[in-house]
Amino acid sequence: MAPLVESFHRFDVVSDHSDHHYSNTDGNGISFTYCGSTVYKKIMREWKILRKHLPDSTYVRVYNTRIDLLRAVIVGAAGTPYHDGLFFFDIKFPSNYPYQPPQVHYHSHGLRLNPNLYESGKVCLSLLNTWSGKKKEMWDPNQSTILQVLVSIQGLVLNEKPFYNEPVRLRIFQEENSRRYNEDAFIKTCKTTLYLLQKPPKNFELFTDHFRQRANRILRACNAYTNSRVGVGYYIDDNDNITKDDTKVKDSAISIHPVSTTFIDSMEQLYPKLVVVFRWNKASNLVEHLNLENVTTRRESAGMLCRPYCLLLCCALVALICYFMFRA
Repeated sequence: MAPLVESFHRFDVVSDHSDHHYSNTDGNGISFTYCGSTVYKKIMREWKILRKHLPDSTYVRVYNTRIDLLRAVIVGAAGTPYHDGLFFFDIKFPSNYPYQPPQVHYHSHGLRLNPNLYESGKVCLSLLNTWSGKKKEMWDPNQSTILQVLVSIQGLVLNEKPFYNEPVRLRIFQEENSRRYNEDAFIKTCKTTLYLLQKPPKNFELFTDHFRQRANRILRACNAYTNSRVGVGYYIDDNDNITKDDTKVKDSAISIHPVSTTFIDSMEQLYPKLVVVFRWNKASNLVEHLNLENVTTRRESAGMLCRPYCLLLCCALVALICYFMFRA
């Protein structure tokens, strides 16, 4: 896989926090401005950890005028319906940090693409004490860090089968619902891409060049999913460097399932919009058109499959009516 924007530092200190979700909150208290305070020292340790240990998929900007604020972007991982997407989170340290967990706001653009990420921007996670969990899963002032929060969002929230993030959903007889949820998550990830390219967050304008590198890969995935050549979320590009760690992705990609007509209809509308914004972003050699292979046939087949079920339902209903009529 091609590297991300190489000139964009994984961790950096910037000044402009004007579009940060928590920008208008109080951050000038002595705990944030006095270098001898416990909170100040703890935040500086957090900066040091992030600077040294951020994973390849995560980029962070902190602010020299508001050390209580932080912005992070997580790149959606391969093998998930979020692959190649960018997901932005605004973070605020409380005045008594680390005795309370940080506040985290997700830039949702009004889309609910994961059970843990609300349209309002709420992030539902045990580590943030915004969801119930075992004691070891909750925020621990002595051990928990911002890095753990970001890694948890990447691994536990933006995962392979987000449908099951809801604890009440058992994995028995739910795979079809899970596949449909992945379709919806991918569609909303594409919509998020459209929003980000039209108005990128401050201090991350250059990072959206990420989409210039990934444009063709995203469009090829759209074609592969629409034509059921691979399960949604499991596209593997010919240029990807497949390793032993990618075995799960390869195995999942082999299992092909027809997508819903809703997914096809959504993709027919989204695809040309993606091509336009990628072209604006100066991506080259774009796959200009969504190549629909036998979509009409699949739609007709889906209708034919529904007819026997409708007939059986009607017969059952008639039998039930007759039963009660003769019983009376």
